[in-house]
Amino acid sequence: MTQSGFARIRSMREQLTGSDEKLANYIIENATITRSMTIQALAESTKLSTATVSRFVKRIGYSSFREFSLSLAIATPTEATFFGEIDENDNPEAIVKKVFSGAQNALTATSDLLKPADMIQATDWLINARRVGLFGIGGSSIVAFNGYHKLLRTPLDVEQHPDYDVQLMQAVRMKSSDVAIIISHSGRNSDTLKIAEQLKENGVKIIAITAYPQADLAKHADLVLASAAEEVNIRSESMSSLIAQITIVDSLFTLVGVRLGAKTQQIVDDMRVAIESTRE
Repeated sequence: MTQSGFARIRSMREQLTGSDEKLANYIIENATITRSMTIQALAESTKLSTATVSRFVKRIGYSSFREFSLSLAIATPTEATFFGEIDENDNPEAIVKKVFSGAQNALTATSDLLKPADMIQATDWLINARRVGLFGIGGSSIVAFNGYHKLLRTPLDVEQHPDYDVQLMQAVRMKSSDVAIIISHSGRNSDTLKIAEQLKENGVKIIAITAYPQADLAKHADLVLASAAEEVNIRSESMSSLIAQITIVDSLFTLVGVRLGAKTQQIVDDMRVAIESTRE
């Protein structure tokens, strides 16, 4: 199932500013007429240039305005239920395909959002950190633990704990030579913000992974890696965002692993030997 242009814009809306935000708002608020608009008509309606419109559609992941225009014809679910994008008449095969499609769309949109320079900067900070702490509450703790599990295979000194009080204690002990990765879908959880404030007070570099880079968490962060999500309903949005955020963390692990080459390989080999010894 191909992603609708409207769904793509909604999933990225929080990351857009300036002319891009103006275009996104106009398209969403005038969905019926924008479906049939030419690039010139859209530019005139928003009082922007066609070049600005062209850059907008490319920034949200389309190769041309024609491709974007065709995507607006794809229907989007609107029923505000827990499983909003699933029709009650869907068979199991259709349901599975829709779940996978939501994940694939979130990954594609997130890939389009990520800036190579930001990923390189994050990698440099991680490699040069005295210690790396990973923080996340609720569903985000899954992403944090995944990062901890992966980064243990590198020479980095990493720590992560699922308990909030322990995370806060962990934040208190971190120093300016350390780096923290904080994961939060909304970027507005008060407990997560308390951890971010403590880390900021200690001078710790903060890498935030969130679907809402305009939220309070991003204001505390030194670097924001934005994840996109299918904005169909709370369930599907947070689920697809979780998959996208895990993939961001996996990408950081791979970048660190490649950069540290032989050292990473030695640790991986030693771990493989130790784990293999536990098997019958």
